[in-house]
Amino acid sequence: MADKMSALFDASKCTGCQACSVACKQWNELPAEKTTHTGSYQTHQNFTPKTWSFITFNEVWENNKMEWLFLKKQCMHCADAACEKACNNGAISHTDKGFVVIDKQKCIGCGYCVANCPFNVPCVDPKTNKSTKCTGCPERVSNGLRPACVQACQPEALTFGSRDEIMGMAKKRLDQIKPKHPQAMIYNAPKLEGINFTYILLRDPKYYDLPNDPTVSSAISIWKDIIRPAGQLMNIGAIAGFAAIFAVSKVIGSKHNDHHEHQGGGKADANR
Repeated sequence: MADKMSALFDASKCTGCQACSVACKQWNELPAEKTTHTGSYQTHQNFTPKTWSFITFNEVWENNKMEWLFLKKQCMHCADAACEKACNNGAISHTDKGFVVIDKQKCIGCGYCVANCPFNVPCVDPKTNKSTKCTGCPERVSNGLRPACVQACQPEALTFGSRDEIMGMAKKRLDQIKPKHPQAMIYNAPKLEGINFTYILLRDPKYYDLPNDPTVSSAISIWKDIIRPAGQLMNIGAIAGFAAIFAVSKVIGSKHNDHHEHQGGGKADANR
């Protein structure tokens, strides 16, 4: 089995330069989009079919002092991915490196992945009717390269390596920054069995507009693991039942025709 890979975003090192976002667009050939000034340096407010990664600029005022809290946003590549569970067409899967990808040939644009992602990441492109999001650059990773965003990060706020290596680095780095940032924490979504874009945050997730303890909706689990398989079995049973009824009806019909023909034959003989 191939080693699972992960990226680590260290909020204590991010300068908000947005080189990662530019690299994502360049590598994936995503066009620029016209944005609206909102009074912040943040250029994008949400994911779009043409923007798979961006930096959020969160301001915190305490003791008459302003602190910037930068966060890189992209698909989190959850180990237990709600989008994958919600997809009815088998269009979403994990690569052998652990990243979540969408098969555009199978995607039908139903939007179930959009509705169920706890991080509001996927978007359905109205022009293609296909769901889109960060891929984790599998074509780079499979050739021993780092994802485009990681490669472009000059302050080294982004690092990339094996899952075990990244978690070890995160814990070591957290110990280093705790004296200066006592609220710092590792954000790894344990109820999703971990995310392959692990964060070191300087404060509580709410300051970054992140869900505190993201999970896969129980409704998805019930639908995908219980109701849908049961429904498929019921459909198979119904098909088998209809087939049996059809077969019996054919036998009965055949016997009825034989009896009718026999009776008709006897009358003909009697008339001769």
